[in-house]
Amino acid sequence: MASNTQHHLLELPHLDAPVRLLAVIAPYYKAIADGLLAGARATADTAGAVLDVVEVPGALEIPTAVAIAARRSGYDGFVALGCVIRGETTHYDTVCNDSSRGLTLLGLQGVCIGNGILTVETIDQAEVRADPEGQNKGGGATAAALHLVALSRKWASRRDPGSPPNDPDPVRLAGRLEGQGNA
Repeated sequence: MASNTQHHLLELPHLDAPVRLLAVIAPYYKAIADGLLAGARATADTAGAVLDVVEVPGALEIPTAVAIAARRSGYDGFVALGCVIRGETTHYDTVCNDSSRGLTLLGLQGVCIGNGILTVETIDQAEVRADPEGQNKGGGATAAALHLVALSRKWASRRDPGSPPNDPDPVRLAGRLEGQGNA
C-alpha cells in the first residue's frame, strides 16, 4: 500500500579523496539485479566513486562476500544488491532476516555498507524499487555506503594519533582478548 508520506533524502556527501566501492550482487532475479546495479552505478558516478562489481549466488552469500572483501581488499565501502520475493515457504523469512542480520553485524564492526537487498511480496513491487527512474533502491544503497564512508573518514581524522588502531575483527568466539584479565 502506497503512502502519502514525504521522504527526505540526504544530498550525496562531499568526499575529498577518491572512494572505491564494491557492489556485491545476487543476480537471482536478473532483470531486478540489473536495475539495482544501474541505479548504483549512476549514484557512484555522480559522487565520483569507483564501483566494482562481484556476483554471488544468492542474498545469503552477500554478507559473507562483503566480510571477505572487507578483510582482504582495499575497498572503502560496500553495496549489497539483490532481491528476495516471498514464496510459499518460510525460506523467504530466513533469507531476509539472515542476510540483513549479517550486513548489520558487519556494519556494527565498522564496515561501511549500503543495504540494497529488496524484500518484497511480488515481482511488481521489486520492479518499482529497482527502477533507476523509480524508487532507485540501488542508488539509495550506494548513497548510504557513501555517507558511511564520509562519516568513517571524518571520525578517523579526529582520533588521537597516539591511540592504538581499532581492532578490525572485534568479535571473538573463543579465547581471550589481549589485555583481558580478572577485575
